[in-house]
Amino acid sequence: MNSIDERAVNTIRFLAVDAVEKASSGHPGLPMGGAVLGYTLWTRFLKHSPDAPDWADRDRFVLSAGHGSMLLYSLLHLFGYDLPLEEIKNFRQWGSKTPGHPEFGHTPGVETTTGPLGQGFANAVGMAIAESRLAAEFNRPGYPLVDHYTYVYTGDGCMMEGITSEAASLAGHLKLGKLVCFYDDNKISIDGSTEITFTEDVGKRFEAYGWQVLRVKEGNRMEIISEAISEARQEQDRPTLIMVRTEIGYGSPGKQGTAGIHGAPLGGEEVLATKKNLGWPLEPDFHIPPEVYEHFSGFKQTLKARKEEWDALLSDYRHEYPELAERWNNWFSGRVPEELENDPMLWDFKDQPLATRAASGQAMQVLAEHVPNMIGGSADLNSSTKTELKQFDYFQADNRGGSNIHFGVREHAMGGILSGLFLHGGLRPFGSTFLVFFDYMKPSVRLAALMGLPVVYVYTHDSIAVGEDGPTHQPVEQLSHLRSIPNMHVLRPADGRETAAAWLHALQRRCGPTALILSRQKLPQLAGTGKEALRGAYVIQREKGEDADLVIIASGSELDLSLKAARELESKGHSVRVVSMVSRELFLAQDEDYREEVLPSAVECRLIVEAALPVGWESFTCSGGAVIGLDDFGASAPGPVVMEKRGFCVENIVRQAEALLI
Repeated sequence: MNSIDERAVNTIRFLAVDAVEKASSGHPGLPMGGAVLGYTLWTRFLKHSPDAPDWADRDRFVLSAGHGSMLLYSLLHLFGYDLPLEEIKNFRQWGSKTPGHPEFGHTPGVETTTGPLGQGFANAVGMAIAESRLAAEFNRPGYPLVDHYTYVYTGDGCMMEGITSEAASLAGHLKLGKLVCFYDDNKISIDGSTEITFTEDVGKRFEAYGWQVLRVKEGNRMEIISEAISEARQEQDRPTLIMVRTEIGYGSPGKQGTAGIHGAPLGGEEVLATKKNLGWPLEPDFHIPPEVYEHFSGFKQTLKARKEEWDALLSDYRHEYPELAERWNNWFSGRVPEELENDPMLWDFKDQPLATRAASGQAMQVLAEHVPNMIGGSADLNSSTKTELKQFDYFQADNRGGSNIHFGVREHAMGGILSGLFLHGGLRPFGSTFLVFFDYMKPSVRLAALMGLPVVYVYTHDSIAVGEDGPTHQPVEQLSHLRSIPNMHVLRPADGRETAAAWLHALQRRCGPTALILSRQKLPQLAGTGKEALRGAYVIQREKGEDADLVIIASGSELDLSLKAARELESKGHSVRVVSMVSRELFLAQDEDYREEVLPSAVECRLIVEAALPVGWESFTCSGGAVIGLDDFGASAPGPVVMEKRGFCVENIVRQAEALLI
């Protein structure tokens, strides 16, 4: 490295060292060891815009090894993003823009929230799929409107996680040539050398996945790293893994190459020793030489000119292809056409029994006509979850224009990829599997909620009514688990029109994910359902008398049972109101007057009916209520038999209601 490159790299290292030291917590090892790699990529290859962090055609850089956040924060600051030095000094402190792990929407230039290892890798695969899909949709001869790379920085921990294996396997199958993964191969994990747990040949594994694998034996050699990145960018038909042999905590005389520098400050004496070792001024902390700022300012000007070239290209494109340009605006706006809600086909389910999974599949065909940038699929279950968009092809290596994705039996990777598809911009992703298999993808779902991504999860086979497949496939606790995730909207519709309303809400939502909980078994179309479901809960059957003696609250398949039970109770002289609770979250978001109108506080006799763990219903039952729920697993038998044996039948609802009315 020449003098200015070396000073720039050491600036990155010591911003990390000083920030971690001041915070008394953090992970200095990765930024110190990976500084040359990060600097080489960002100064010689990465296409980005500090003044416009959301530029559609920027390269994406994902720090999957999110604990090394100070590497990213240092680069963002030096390149002139809206991340002043004061924020670096407030690393990990309340209210700062530099949290311990990168957070999307919180820090300018951060592409996704990372920290749980491997999640960023799966996000990056989603971003690469999005780039390829959008390029097929919009690029025309002479107008490469979408032409960028996705780079992801991983460590040993990411490579150990199963989600990385799932996502890498799919990326290789899809031949995502514009996906480049850097593997910071420093041979150290928290507990010590990777020799204690991780002795496989990662390169051979990725070669088997269909990746190009390149090896850089000296992680502090800029030219060798540059050659590897150039070679990766030449490969069109395979994603590339660049294995870079780095030294964790490079420059620290006492801790370099040890687990002790992974996740703890160096300590005062070791900081001084490291600065002496690398020829860095001992004072002040957070030292940035003026010539380094000037050096990065030059890069910023070059990047600005590149962005302006693209802006001019887009302007010409709008003139040459006005219809495509309008489609571009629509896809990237995230707007849902107003006419969708009033399309009669969305609400037309005739008067025939229909599983809500099938109703969802029917509604999706209408939705895709109005929102053609929907993209997604299932974890090898399309025939069961009914999520195929029939008017579109499948996205494959030889067909980048498809909007259906075969994720294979890779629920966890599917969840992370869906987030990446949305984070890229321009697409509305959805994914599906059985509700019981939500367990396999929960970490990705949680991060989508944390980031506020409007991803749609379609979970079918929603209860013990699944039947003969038995308790391994019959969800019990998954519904309450989903509801416990902050910023998650969970909707369990009871018929076709409620399902259409649930989908409409999912697409209209802009600030968080939505889970649709759908039945395997056929359910009748009920009188009075429809757009009212958009308020979360509504009265589907009012009491006959002036005041209700009892309110029955139900969701999904149990709503029809509750309506039948209510009629029997009325025949016995009781005044019963039935409320369809499609979504607790949506209902609780309504104003107090509406909530009181639906669930009068004066009626404390309430019975809740839902074939799931009853956790969370306590606030709805009041002191005079009860819940018919599940506190055990199901069994292998025909669905109606399992439901009856577990108490989900008209007779038991009537019996439990009468016990409350005594």
